[in-house]
Amino acid sequence: MKHRTDRRTVLQAVGAAAVAAVAGPVAAQSSDIRGTVTFEGGAVIPKGRLEIYLEDRAIQNNARRRATETRIRSDGGSKAIAFSLSLPASSAASRTLQIVARLERADGLLVARGSTQLKAASPVDVTLNIVMY
Repeated sequence: MKHRTDRRTVLQAVGAAAVAAVAGPVAAQSSDIRGTVTFEGGAVIPKGRLEIYLEDRAIQNNARRRATETRIRSDGGSKAIAFSLSLPASSAASRTLQIVARLERADGLLVARGSTQLKAASPVDVTLNIVMY
């Protein structure tokens, strides 16, 4: 009988390890920031390079303000573009985080910009506003 108890204990340990292995990546994904970028007035987002980044306004050093970023190409035919950013562990507790989106033409000219405050555990919606020169 003792052998059966040991075997049961081993099987329970293996099962717990398997559950932990599956749950580990899922827990890591929860720190991702997901959202959409739209253009003011619900218009189509113009063609260009869309740069989306996480910025901490409390950091004075401009080189360190951007925590993470992603770049997406806009083909000029979408009204909304979905994005995902990973939230660095060092930035998780900051209340001064915001998501910034910039749309630039191929020649680098800024076309539109938008930002929004990051709220924990909720999707982010950023509206691009036309830049006036």
